[in-house]
Formats: sequence, C-alpha cells, structure tokens
Amino acid sequence: MSKFIFVTGGVVSSLGKGIASASIGKLLETRGLKVSVLKCDPYLNVDPGTMNPYQHGEVYVTDDGAETDLDLGHYERFTNGVFSKDNNITAGKIYYSVISKERKGDYLGKTVQIIPHITDEIKAGIRKVAKNNDVDVVIVEIGGTVGDIESLPFLEAIRQLRWEMGEHYALNIHVTLLPYIKSCGEQKTKPTQHSVGTLREIGIQPDILLCRTERPILAEQREKIALFCNVDVEAVIEAADVKSIYECPSAFKKEHLDTLILKKLNIKAPDRDLKSWEDYVVKRLRRPKHEVNIAVVGKYILLPDAYKSIYEAMIHGGIANDARVNIIKIDAEDLEKGKFEKNFKDVQGILVPGGFGNRGIEGKIRAIRYAREKDIPFFGICLGMQLAAVEFARTVCGHKTANSTEFDRNTPDPVISLLEEQKQVTNLGATMRLGAYPCRIEKDTRAFTAYRKEDILERHRHRYEFNNQYREAMLSKGLVISGVNLNANLAEIIEVKGHRWFLGCQFHPEFRSKPDKAHPLFRDFIAAALGVHSG
Repeated sequence: MSKFIFVTGGVVSSLGKGIASASIGKLLETRGLKVSVLKCDPYLNVDPGTMNPYQHGEVYVTDDGAETDLDLGHYERFTNGVFSKDNNITAGKIYYSVISKERKGDYLGKTVQIIPHITDEIKAGIRKVAKNNDVDVVIVEIGGTVGDIESLPFLEAIRQLRWEMGEHYALNIHVTLLPYIKSCGEQKTKPTQHSVGTLREIGIQPDILLCRTERPILAEQREKIALFCNVDVEAVIEAADVKSIYECPSAFKKEHLDTLILKKLNIKAPDRDLKSWEDYVVKRLRRPKHEVNIAVVGKYILLPDAYKSIYEAMIHGGIANDARVNIIKIDAEDLEKGKFEKNFKDVQGILVPGGFGNRGIEGKIRAIRYAREKDIPFFGICLGMQLAAVEFARTVCGHKTANSTEFDRNTPDPVISLLEEQKQVTNLGATMRLGAYPCRIEKDTRAFTAYRKEDILERHRHRYEFNNQYREAMLSKGLVISGVNLNANLAEIIEVKGHRWFLGCQFHPEFRSKPDKAHPLFRDFIAAALGVHSG
C-alpha cells in the first residue's frame, strides 16, 4: 500500500509548499522510491484554465491535456514523474462531481453534505493517484493557508485519511515562517506556534515542521518550537532562504529530512547523496563560466509566476551551456510607443512567449521584426510563433494587413486563423487544443539539430493555427516549416532561412524542460545567444 505525506502551510501564503513538496519528491526518488505528487487547490474554479495569469500565475499543461496549477511544473522539474489531470484536485472539480452525482440520484435521496460527501470525494481523488500510478509514496500538497475557510474540507479529508491509514502510513508536514524582527534583533516563533495551534484545532498534529527563515535557527529556538508545537526537536527543520530553488533538495538533505521521513513512515531505503544533481545543476548555477542577457517580451511581466516555466526553462538552457541567464523583462505595450532600440541594449536573444488577447500585440511584432532584421537569436512560443508568421507575412511577403483572426476577425489576410473544430465552441473551459501531440521534424533544420530525431511529442494550449493557404507564398520568401503535425497537416515549427537562429513553435516546450535535462530548443537558443555550440 502506498504511503502518504500531507504538506500544509501556515502564517502567510507563498511560503514555498510547492518547492518543498517537489524537493521532498526529489530526495525520496534519490533513495530509490517511486513517487507521485498531488496538488489540492481550494478555489471553486474547476481548473485554472480560464483564470487571468495575474490571478493565479501560469497554467501548466500535462500530457493528457489537463490545465493545472503551476506547482505541477515544479513537481515534474524536480522528479521523474509525468503527471496527469488526477494530480490536481480543485474544490470546483470536487463540488462539480458531487453535484453531478446528486443530480443523477447516486446518493439515493440522502442529504448531500460537506462531511461525508465532499470529504469522501477528496479522499477518493487522493487514493486514485496512489492506485493508478503504483507508487511507494504520494506527496499531497494542500493549497492555501491554515485558517482559510476554503481549505477546511481538504484539511478534514486528510485528517480522516491519516486516521484511517494508521501509524507509519501517513505523516503531516507543516510549512511555516519564522520572521526576523530587525528592530529587536529577534527571530520570532510565536506565528509558528499559532499556526500549529490552528492546525491542531482541526484535528491535525504535524509530525515535521519546515521553518522558512532568513537566518539559522538556534538550538534553543528549535527546542522552544518543539516544546510548544509538540514535535520532536529533530523534526524542526530549517528551511533557510537559498539563491536558487534547485538548492532546496541539498539544503533539506543537510537537515536529514529524507532520513526523518523514512523513519516516520517505517521505510527502509539505501542512503544516497545528491552528487550528480549538485555537480551538474547547483555548481553551474553558483559558478557559471558564461553569462547572457535574454529579453522576454510579454504582457504579464509584472508577475514572475505568469511565465514561470519559461523562466525556469531558460535557466535550464543556461545550465546546459554553463551560463548564467539574465532575464530582461520588457512590457510589450511599451514597445508600441515610439523608438524602442534602447530596450534591447546589450541583449543577446529575444523570446516572445504565449498569451491571449490583443494587448501589446503590435509591440511583440515590432520586437520580432527587430530580432529578424538585426540577426538576433529569436525564440517564439505559441503566440510568439504565430506573431512571427504575421510579421513575416507583413514585412517580407508584402501582406500589409496580415493578422490573426484572434485580433482582427475581418482581416483580409488571416495568416493565423481559428482551428476548424474551435469554431463551434461556446464554453471556454478545457476546450482548446490541449496536451501532447506528435510532430514530424524536417532534416537539415535548426529544429532537427536541436532534437536530433524526426518524431517528437510536445504539449499544446491554443485555439489558433498557421493558415496553410499562405504556406507556399511564405516558403518562397524564405520561411521554413521545419515541424508539422502530419495527422492534421498543421505547421508546428517555423524558421527563417539565413538567420543566425530564428525559431517559433506552436507548442510549449517549457513544460518538458528540467534543470538536469534542458529542453533541446531552450538549450540551443541559449547557445545561439552565447554564440557557441550547445552542450
């Protein structure tokens, strides 16, 4: 039977439960265990697919087409797991399922209540991940902060699961905060005490405390926390701030967190170090041989989480090239106002990510033209690829009115147009082209040089596609279609002849990148910006 680790958070939000869960998964995999990680989100949206990135950060897409919380990206980057729709449970999904069953009469006339119907549905979702994936340990992250009313059904569900499973089959890890008050020169433990107290009122006693802190925890403070929170002293784990999230597994290893978890779950596994991870990932992050500046031209640049996977994949590309990647964030709307060359001073590469809506579109197109004409390495992803096609059609092919029907429904030159199957869609949730689709790559192209194979599988999230009516005209002017979905004859990757490195892809390669295995396109993009061969 699989064993479970329930991760909760207290005091404040954004303490890093997702990174902690992913790091624990990495440590347990290093010890030889098979792990799956599950995120429970308390919001009432069925999934984050219709949410503005400023509300909830990026939407992470799985192979099976689920639109999920961005923490699943952390889980996949840190571990060997390939996760699915089952690895993200929302309150909206739970309530939708329960109400649908009630409408069908599945509850045989009973009054439908939070307990047991909602909590039973949550428990079933958690157990399903263990059953379907045949894993040793399931790590379950509960979103939100202890004390929030939205999280209560999820907390009650894991309380029941812990009781049902019995000793050694589940444990609770609580991520908390030890704030340092400069005016009095003290690190305060009281917020942690109150947070644990709130958790215990619900019926959950944490087994381990991960204490976020700017400064080392003194021995007497550990003893105080242990005493007032009813945990072992060895279970008060220092989760100190680190320069990179990829240092977290090593930091937890030094605190013997993996050994403590295995002890409490009564699992015997050989002790192994993180040498390969530290040598390849951490050392290259700390002391890179090279440095490069990459401009990201987007519309959600004020919130780092809006392009989380993009930023992380660029860091991975830097690691592969032993380089520090300095990300220059440029608001696409700013590029629509007059001269803009100063924005790209000392920039060695330009990336235009995905997005929706017409805000900042012309600014992105100007950036793409600048990259193409100045021979600056360019990488366009999803919308970035579509706008690269629009810019090429306007500037090189002479179709001055070329556009996407997303932004101009009546454009005379719809170089990018709505997918045929999308024209009858009325509901916005989970109706895009989502998930992994095959792509055939042409030889003697930048894409083939990167992938080193003809057939690939990449994840999509979009409604619009390259219009094949313009294919031949654009090919005759130097556009290269280097990747195609053969089943639907859809252009997936475009390039420009004679350019140092100019590539756009309809899919989202950032979702398949890892720190110790950079995605080939990000690896080669960073290499081109550095002016070196990738390696």
